[in-house]
Order: sequence, then structure tokens, then C-alpha cells
Amino acid sequence: TRAWYKVRRRTSHIKAHELKAWFRSVQEIENPVIRDCLQFVILTGCRKTEAMSLKWEHVSLPDKSFVIVDPKNHSPLELPLSDYLMSLMNLRLQGNESEYVFPAESASGHLTEPKKQLYLVTENTGIHFTIHDLRRTFITFAESLDISHYAVKALVNHKVSNSDVTAGYIQLTVDRLREPMQRITDYILSEAGLSS
Repeated sequence: TRAWYKVRRRTSHIKAHELKAWFRSVQEIENPVIRDCLQFVILTGCRKTEAMSLKWEHVSLPDKSFVIVDPKNHSPLELPLSDYLMSLMNLRLQGNESEYVFPAESASGHLTEPKKQLYLVTENTGIHFTIHDLRRTFITFAESLDISHYAVKALVNHKVSNSDVTAGYIQLTVDRLREPMQRITDYILSEAGLSS
């Protein structure tokens, strides 16, 4: 049926004026793993499985970075951690004996879809969202800040078109991506009424 009917791309995301209520409700979630994971996703643009399966061995606090080892496009990617996420990671590390940043009592050992908590946030705020909407939110705000097209693609690990010859020459290192990542975090937190 996909050949017959074109599937519309989803466009839902959290809007700037909704961020304050969303963050307030998320920060009231009793489970700190879920609370922190949702903030991590909206502030990095990571895919759900990339965030939830992140291992400590792929996080470098001294370098303020983390690595997505097996992303959707199978090209490992090192990304910077903003100041706010550095604080979050340092708190997560305290007393965490799991190999996963976001551990859970599940077959995988890490967090999976926290449907109950997403439902509660929606009930409290009236904001309907999925975890993938958080990724879309990150990308939408990144574009609105006039961050380089290539930097945005690198931050969310989107492959550049083969026809884009220039992209093949650009090497976007973790240090080159640090300032754009911080700007996106600062903007989101500012709209949410929080400090970075």
C-alpha cells in the first residue's frame, strides 16, 4: 500500500511557547532516569534508541562529548555536550552502577518507551508529543537560529546528498559543533525559563 498512498511526513513538535510548561512537567516526573532522558533527547536531537541505549563507555565527561556508536545511518558520530547536559550527566553518574546512562529494569537493561510518563506530561500540559517529536523540536529550533545547514545535519547525523560535492570536503569535528549545540541548548532553556 505504500506504493499506492504517499505517507505524509509528520510535522509535530513542541513549540517555543510550550517549552516552559513542558519542562516544568517533565522535571516533576518522579523517575529521574525518564526525566533526564527526555531532557537529553530534546537538547541533543538524538533518536530515541540512540539516547536510551547510550553507554557510559561512550561518554567522555573530560572531553564534554558522547559518541553514538551505531546510529541509523551506521556512521558513528561524536557530539558535544552543552553545559546543561554536562551537569545532568554528572548527576546521572553519581551512584549509577549500570553500564547504561539511562538504566532500567528491562530485558535490555536500559530505558524503553516510557509511555505512562509521556501520557502524564500530556495530561498536565495539554501538549501531545512523542519522543521523536523532541528530535523534530531540536532540529526546528536549530534551523530557526540560522545555524549552518551542514552543522544541523551533522548534529542529528543526517546523511548529506551524494550530489552535494561541497559536503564531501567539510569536516565537522566535535569542537566545531560545540558552539551550535550550546546555542540550541541556550535557546531552548531560555524559552523554558531555565538557565543553562
